[in-house]
Amino acid sequence: MRKHAMAACLLTATLSVCAQTHEKDSLRVISLQEVEIISTRATGTTPVAFTNVSKEQLKKQNFGQDIPYLLSFTPSVLTTSDAGAGIGYTSIRVRGTDATRINVTTNGIPMNDAESHSIFWVNTPDLASSLQDLQIQRGAGTSTNGAGAFGASINMKTQGILPTPYAEFSGSYGSFNTHKETVKVGTGLINGRWGFDARLSNIHSDGYRDRASADLKSYFVQGGYYGDKTTIKFITFGGKEETYHAWDGLKKKVLEDDRTYNPNGAIEDAQGNVIGFYDNQIDYYRQTHYQLLLNQILSSSWKLNIALHYTDGYGYYEEYKNRRTLVEYGLTPFETNGTTIEKSDLVRRKLVDSGFGGGIFSFDYKGNKLDASIGGGLNYYKNTHNGKVVWVKNYLGELAPDHEYYRNIGRKTDGNIYAKVNYELLDGVSLYADMQYRYLRYKINGNNDKWDWTADPAHLQPLNIDEDFSFFNPKAGIFWKINPYNNLYASFSVANKEPTRNNYTDNLFAAQPKSERMFDYELGYTFRKGWFNAGVNLYYMDYKNQLVLNGQLNEIGEPVAENVKDSYRMGIELMAGARITNWLRWDVNATWSRNRIKNYTEYLSDVNEDGENIYSESWGISQTTRYIGTTPISFSPDFMANSLISLDYKGFNASLQTQYVSKQYLNNAHQEDCTLDAYCVSNLNLGYTFKLKGLKSVNVGVTVYNLFDETYESNGYASGSAVYEGHGKNQIKNKDSKFLHTSNYAAYYPNAGINALAHITLSF
Repeated sequence: MRKHAMAACLLTATLSVCAQTHEKDSLRVISLQEVEIISTRATGTTPVAFTNVSKEQLKKQNFGQDIPYLLSFTPSVLTTSDAGAGIGYTSIRVRGTDATRINVTTNGIPMNDAESHSIFWVNTPDLASSLQDLQIQRGAGTSTNGAGAFGASINMKTQGILPTPYAEFSGSYGSFNTHKETVKVGTGLINGRWGFDARLSNIHSDGYRDRASADLKSYFVQGGYYGDKTTIKFITFGGKEETYHAWDGLKKKVLEDDRTYNPNGAIEDAQGNVIGFYDNQIDYYRQTHYQLLLNQILSSSWKLNIALHYTDGYGYYEEYKNRRTLVEYGLTPFETNGTTIEKSDLVRRKLVDSGFGGGIFSFDYKGNKLDASIGGGLNYYKNTHNGKVVWVKNYLGELAPDHEYYRNIGRKTDGNIYAKVNYELLDGVSLYADMQYRYLRYKINGNNDKWDWTADPAHLQPLNIDEDFSFFNPKAGIFWKINPYNNLYASFSVANKEPTRNNYTDNLFAAQPKSERMFDYELGYTFRKGWFNAGVNLYYMDYKNQLVLNGQLNEIGEPVAENVKDSYRMGIELMAGARITNWLRWDVNATWSRNRIKNYTEYLSDVNEDGENIYSESWGISQTTRYIGTTPISFSPDFMANSLISLDYKGFNASLQTQYVSKQYLNNAHQEDCTLDAYCVSNLNLGYTFKLKGLKSVNVGVTVYNLFDETYESNGYASGSAVYEGHGKNQIKNKDSKFLHTSNYAAYYPNAGINALAHITLSF
């Protein structure tokens, strides 16, 4: 099958409403809704690399998988899935950078978690069904709200009010007991002024990996008023997810013997043998978004956008832990049959309760030769973290209901203001300038969930973090429309970014994390004429103190990052598309890149011969350093390519999407036994649209994922350790400790083989 998949690589390398009876109202509403495109988006003459993805493009793929997978055909994009089937916990990388440095907004409002900087798509399942379109900007991009874009930004716009009433049902069912049901309704325009839309979605999948199930529910509701020059919209959307943990990867040997094995939730006997799995090893979270949008046309040249927002989140994850040291959980050792029991199995629950609110605005001016925007935002975030022990095996001491063993609170205030100008200096030549000032303050107070064995007496690590940052992010560029078919652009940008919560809490024993700075150079060319379009973009992203993933994970499976003084990402992105006939189209893109850290030193955790940590006298876990030099950045392939062949003929539509990704390193030590192998995967989609009496349209189809049954892994993690002789667990490292050897550990997340979903959409 691998030969067939590679051959494919080489060979190939919703509703649209026309309401004539409401034509005047429709044109007015469409014009007003265009105002809703918040000024953080790039336009045709903005000198940055970007890709627009339309509602129709999303709809043709939206049968259950998360948004990252719907964007996998765009340049320089990689996707990952813990459960292996693209539903549940998924993530996205752009130009090798992970989700914590990809700025995501909806209607200009930040979606990234203010502490982790990540975007958890699982919390808002099926949001794609309520999007009008989205834009991916690669590189620093334009000024935006929230955490800075350090590799890309994704700007999503929710759907507008349609002029006529409608209803739609879509459903799918297929492999791994995966199914999705979505119902959408809309009133159309009422008296030419008012409109309402609603959506309900339900998604379930058992997952490719054992017990890696996902139960996802979501909704979207909006109501809008459309005056002659004013739009006011209230939008609320949210979701609730319950997923069984699939956070731990598998060693190579396990992959060969049992690819679907899931070690999470394992219950072990005294000898460490797995005797069962905990049923409630789940992650639960609910998230609700509220947005109030005002769009005002002030004159023929000036427009105003104001948005107020609030996001409420609450959730927890529960897990079974084997042979845990009781004092680490605030529990007293107990005696049984004359023996003091210091370790026991237990079930813990870690909870978060967050609120995020604020406002954003922009004044937009459009003249004959000058486009300008002034905007900004102010947001406040608070998140309470705490952990509870809900059960202890054979415990004879006093255990209060929901015994709490740690608590801390994170608070963040984030404000920014920006000004943008795009001026047509000469006929076809535009100059672009963009300046942003951003100030933020981040505080964490309380206790961490980790135990400090080096303290006397030992105790939970205290968290007393109070940091503030001031960032100036200038950008400048030039766009040259050479003629109606050829365009050339160049830009230079500076971006700054603060550390995440995990950068602090995972490195309490090491040097405090530093803010990052990036200098982004972009040079691009596009050609578009008739049936053919093409483009090339060259980029050089020079980082100072970049926080890069070192291949290790923290206790809940989140990647750990570290500052590296000097590093860079450089590459060339090629895009081309051809309308071969009026019913056949072929689009391709490819990225060649070089991603390197200069003068890298690896830090190895010191362990004894049983793999247990050894501690230093003053810096927590003892470490041994190893100089590597210039080395590839983890999770950054040197080459990747996409091909999309699409056919649309008399109601029949088909597409074949193929993606090739070269080898990736799991850490920054350039070790061949810690890599993800290259892979090539193809997806085939077939559909047919027809009309039935009483319905506007019916679409039926089937999508086959991983058509050639490629065996591959798109994500993993790795760590290195230095093994020393003669230490017990939690012992302090001796000055004359004998070094034995280094040891590497690598684990992988398997992706599903060939699988399929059948789907149907009924439009009323």
